[in-house]
Order: sequence, then structure tokens, then C-alpha cells
Amino acid sequence: MQYIDGFVIPVLTVNRDVYRDHEAKWWPFFRDRGALSLVVGWGDDVPAGKQTDFLRAVEARPDETVVFCWLTWPDKATRDAAHASMMASTEMGPEMDMPFDGKRMIYGGFTPILVQEVTK
Repeated sequence: MQYIDGFVIPVLTVNRDVYRDHEAKWWPFFRDRGALSLVVGWGDDVPAGKQTDFLRAVEARPDETVVFCWLTWPDKATRDAAHASMMASTEMGPEMDMPFDGKRMIYGGFTPILVQEVTK
């Protein structure tokens, strides 16, 4: 069964294109290590909640937009091998120049328990 890496990230609103280009630049790195897909969603309807919400989860400031994205992998073993490769890579690291505050990024790995798709 596929495996999912999910991310919620605060990005300066004025850096939308910079962030998009950043993800597009790194997609081949993930793809070449087995990733099947990358989806990046720019928040346009992210309401404030009464107890918790995406905005508070990443301590988003008024000049930031919440981004929700995920990578799919064929399985957890492929994802784990890719993560090990990424950590060992000289391409990843401080010089990666992330256009967001990585300290406020929320991420995790998920095993799907239900997948519903429209097929034509």
C-alpha cells in the first residue's frame, strides 16, 4: 500500500511563486528516489477555529499563507530509504535555502486506511 508524507507550512504570502519554484526544483530529487506524486496546496480558505486550526498549528502571521502538501510513495520502505538518502545528500542541508520557516513546519508519515478515487 502507498505511503504518504504530509506537511503544513507557513509561507510568506508574497513568496508564493518563490515557494512554488522551490518545490518544483526539488520534485526530481524526490521522484528519483521513488516518490510517486507531489501535491502542493496554497491556502485560500483556511478559517480560524475555536480551539485549533492550521493557522495556529504553524503560528502563521498575518503576512503568511498556510501551505498543505503531500508526497506519495509506493510504500514506507521506499520512503524510509529516500529519507536516508536525503539526509546523506550534500544537496539537502542548510544551503537548501528553504523559502519558509522550517521550525514551524508540521510533518509526518501516514499509512492510508481508506482511499477512494474516481475512475473513468
